[in-house]
Amino acid sequence: MKVGVLGSGVVGKVLSRSLAGRKHDVMIGTRSPKGPELEAWLAKEGHGVRAGTFAEAAEHGELVVLATNGGATLAALDLAGVGHFEGKLVIDATNPLDFSAGFPPSLLFGFTDSLGERVQRKLPNAKVVKCFNTVPNSLMVDPTLTNGTPELIVCGDDAGAKGKVGELVRSLGWSGVIDIGGIREARWQEALVPLWVRVAGARQNFNVTFTVAEGSAIPR
Repeated sequence: MKVGVLGSGVVGKVLSRSLAGRKHDVMIGTRSPKGPELEAWLAKEGHGVRAGTFAEAAEHGELVVLATNGGATLAALDLAGVGHFEGKLVIDATNPLDFSAGFPPSLLFGFTDSLGERVQRKLPNAKVVKCFNTVPNSLMVDPTLTNGTPELIVCGDDAGAKGKVGELVRSLGWSGVIDIGGIREARWQEALVPLWVRVAGARQNFNVTFTVAEGSAIPR
């Protein structure tokens, strides 16, 4: 399918390259589509990926992936044009991380709101699914883990959209998704990320992700 990826940072490049490698028609959107760094990446690693503005990538995609810096995401949507998202599936892979007090980060906002909810309010006629925000870019595609391949956490208001995202993440090497509910649950999905940073720091390994370990009840 046609995919627009907004954001040319590491996450945007990883997802763009991987989706193009699976024969999707991918355009990566950025403020500077003719920038030398991006052009060098396209020539070396981004085979099959085209570059355009935010608006061009959003218009191009049947599916649009948000891979922008969390604090700049809503501004990027303005640049892309809200009308370009009408009726589309939007994967929100962003996090509202606040590094103003240094590392590790906190959240710019949370607990009573989330970036996922703000994106959905900004794009009322799009089907927003929060996904990929709880894993490092190194594990977003074909993750290799010591205890098997886990599921990705997702949330969103449209069940059909979440089903399509489940199919997509399986094609990228995941075992499936854990659907935690409507887009309001993005508050807790995003709140997991500062904890993940601290756990990864404690393990001195940022190639880690959370998984669910299920046990059986002990008879009493």
